[in-house]
Amino acid sequence: MAITSSKEPYDGYCGSSYAAKVLGVSVGTVHGLVKSNELKAWKTQGGHRRISLQSIQDYQRRHNLANAVDGLGDTRLRVMVVEDDNRTRIMLQANIKKWELPIDAVMYTSAVEALLDMPGWQPDVLLTDLRMPHVDGFEFLKILSEHATFNSLTIVAISGMSAKEVHAKGGLPDGVQLLQKPIDLEWLRGFFDALLSMRQSNRRTRG
Repeated sequence: MAITSSKEPYDGYCGSSYAAKVLGVSVGTVHGLVKSNELKAWKTQGGHRRISLQSIQDYQRRHNLANAVDGLGDTRLRVMVVEDDNRTRIMLQANIKKWELPIDAVMYTSAVEALLDMPGWQPDVLLTDLRMPHVDGFEFLKILSEHATFNSLTIVAISGMSAKEVHAKGGLPDGVQLLQKPIDLEWLRGFFDALLSMRQSNRRTRG
């Protein structure tokens, strides 16, 4: 499957969610900056918005803004959440914020948009739904497995499907955890705690 069209202009681009993270603003504000021509953007034939990375950098220089993504180092977990259900996405975002863990999470409604931003965001953890329109979670993980990026990702597949149903669809790649809906938030918080503890331990070992 081709994610982008060869006819698209290209000087390096990202989606609205990553642009918002870089600028430290809301997605709505990014859309406003596009409408006012502060940011250069276009849409693909499939209707997906592309925002020029160069125009983001130019905007930062004009307004003397620091990159909100820079300086995070390896002290915080970068988490990418791909979930088309609005209620689940909002619930996850609210709980991650409430936990007050050193986590930077970016929310996506589609695998296509997530794939677009993955090289720039370089997440440590991916939480992805399996049942999604256009590119579902199974195809999403298959695409990732064909790239080296997949090897460094910790992946949790979220689904209302049973383990038997997932197996019937071809199963999940090795190392991918299955978290069934309704989501066990205590398990998820413990999962993040464990990853953060391992990261802290690795830093001490290296030190």
